Amino acid sequence: MANNHRPRSRRKKRSAGWLGLAGALTGAAGIAVVAVGIAVLQPDGNGGGSTSLTSEGGPASTPSPRTGRSLTFTTPEGYGYRLAAIRTGLDPRPFGDGESPPSGSTYAYADYVVTNTGQRPVLLDYPADLFMPRSGVPGSARDRCMPQPGIPDSMCTLPNSSQVTARLDGSKPPVRDGADTLIPAGASYVVRVASDLPVKDDIDPSDLKLYVWNARYTSDRKGVELAFP
Repeated sequence: MANNHRPRSRRKKRSAGWLGLAGALTGAAGIAVVAVGIAVLQPDGNGGGSTSLTSEGGPASTPSPRTGRSLTFTTPEGYGYRLAAIRTGLDPRPFGDGESPPSGSTYAYADYVVTNTGQRPVLLDYPADLFMPRSGVPGSARDRCMPQPGIPDSMCTLPNSSQVTARLDGSKPPVRDGADTLIPAGASYVVRVASDLPVKDDIDPSDLKLYVWNARYTSDRKGVELAFP
């Protein structure tokens, strides 16, 4: 998929324009396949307007992996995201590109499943953040590793990036609406979140954790842990 990296802790405010489009799609929608991997979704004509969504393609579909217990989060707009953690790990190139980090360091990552539980497209968001032991962060990056309420003080999160790495069980690809990327109704994707800054290469992957802490998903502003299998 073309450049789905998006710094989780530095995300820009998004346009709300796609919300109007999602509302227009609550009636029956027509789907016209115009080429392999390219689809256009259009309103059924009950509401005027010529807005359309275009498929992004993306990685191949794979069977659902083994996960920990899933949790569902609902945004203030009423959109539901179901999340389930898969695994953690260390990799000098967690997205398969870029330069290797300095000797003695690597990048931390975690994989999880995100599912749109609703009946209409919603923003393809990345609600989970990767946390690691503060002791595993090099001194040069320690001031960039931020704690969060409700998460143990020994844990912190570095700036990170997220990318869809697989579609699950025949899920439709993400679709584009202007500058926004949407996840179709019912679709499930594997997301990898990886640290943008290196960590010590002797971190135990089992000490890496996934938390959802953004107030958009947790009304009490406290981190909620996603359990690994």
